[in-house]
Amino acid sequence: MNILETKKITKHFDGVYAVDGLSVSFEKGKITGLIGPNGSGKSTLINLLTGVIQINAGSVVISSKEEVIKILPHEVSDYGITRTFQEVRLFEQMLVIDNILVVLTKRNVFSSLFETHKKFHLERAEEVLKKVDLWKKRNDLAKNLSYGQRKLLEVGRMLAMSNGFGDDSDIFFLDEPFAGLFPEMRKIVIGVIRHLKEQGKTVILVEHNIDIIRELCDHIIVLDNGKLLAGGIPSDVLSKREVMDAYLGE
Repeated sequence: MNILETKKITKHFDGVYAVDGLSVSFEKGKITGLIGPNGSGKSTLINLLTGVIQINAGSVVISSKEEVIKILPHEVSDYGITRTFQEVRLFEQMLVIDNILVVLTKRNVFSSLFETHKKFHLERAEEVLKKVDLWKKRNDLAKNLSYGQRKLLEVGRMLAMSNGFGDDSDIFFLDEPFAGLFPEMRKIVIGVIRHLKEQGKTVILVEHNIDIIRELCDHIIVLDNGKLLAGGIPSDVLSKREVMDAYLGE
């Protein structure tokens, strides 16, 4: 069963097509790798499906029932969608634990700061920070974290959002979450992704490391110039000559 499907969606910038009539689907409860050379449209596709930018043409079907032509940022959580960003987006002047509590409580940052946090929220924040190995850093300012720790906190915020204020997420987009991570940190993120799958969640992973794609993904989609180049199980797709030519440069 597909939980998310695009129907000939298009996005262009000043006449340049970043996504060009793309029709792809993502199976519920599976990990799908989204790969392709730089500029192939991977991040643009994620931004379209998470409301960061708007679709010029085409539509999106969510949970096999609701077809939409516009996904607005404030509606993303209503569709059960959450994500990480390629460039980490944190509340720099807030403590690590407060970065988690913000998404566990109110969506509005300022009201969250003055909210009395319930025991449940504090316990959930502890659980999330321990899962991404940042519990010992909970009282540090986010701006003082290393690059790798910031990436882990972004993953933690995504997890917190997945079980926050009554709007559990089913679809998780991770945009290059392993970039710049040391091996031990990579193991943490791999564990998070596998745990999401065990919970029946759907993960869509943008990643350049083919070894990670082979290890984690049930299915992969290859984009090139905003179009679908290939799709299927990793062993089949990665052996295709056109994929090696476009992505691996062989």
